[in-house]
Amino acid sequence: AYHRLETPEPLGNTSVGIGVMVLSLVLTAALLMLQARVIRITGSTAIRVDSLHYRSDMLLNGSILLALVLAMFGWPQLDAYFGLGIALYILWSALQIARESTAILMDTSLPEDVSEEMLALACSVKGVVGAHDLRTRISGQHWFVQLHLELPGDLPLREAHSLCEEAAAAINERFPRAEVLVHADPAPH
Repeated sequence: AYHRLETPEPLGNTSVGIGVMVLSLVLTAALLMLQARVIRITGSTAIRVDSLHYRSDMLLNGSILLALVLAMFGWPQLDAYFGLGIALYILWSALQIARESTAILMDTSLPEDVSEEMLALACSVKGVVGAHDLRTRISGQHWFVQLHLELPGDLPLREAHSLCEEAAAAINERFPRAEVLVHADPAPH
C-alpha cells in the first residue's frame, strides 16, 4: 500500500473485478455467519482466529470493490489508503486475539463479577449459611471452580453432601462450562 502511494498505477478491467469482489463478499459473509454460530456455541478460540482471517478478507474485498468503483470515477490512488487501513485493522485484531489466547494458556481466573455471581448462587441454596475461598481458572473451553460452603455444624453428612451438590448444580445451571468442586465447612459460631 505504501509503495502504491509513492507510485500509483492505473487499475485495469474494473467491471470484471467488481463482479469477482461481489461474489467473494457474498460467499465470505455466508461463511462468517456460520462461524459466528459455531463460536457462540463452542467459544472456540481457533475458530475465532479463523473468523478474523475471513473478516479481514471481507474488509479487504470490500475495500477492493470500493476502490474499483472509485477508480471508475477517477480516484485510483484511494486503493493504497484502503490497504493501509486494512493492515492496521488486522494488526489490532491480531493483538486482541493474541491477548485472549495468552489468557487461555495462562489459566487466568474468571472475571470478578462472574465469581461474585457464583458465590451468590451457592449462598442462595436453602440451608447454606455462607461461602468462601472461591477459586476459579479458565483452561481452554473449561472453567474450573472450587469453593467452600459454610453449613450448620450439626448437619448430617448426607444432608451436607446434598447441599454441596445443590450449590454446584446452581452454579452449573447458570454457567454450563463450569466444573464445580464444593467443600463443606462447619459455619463459624
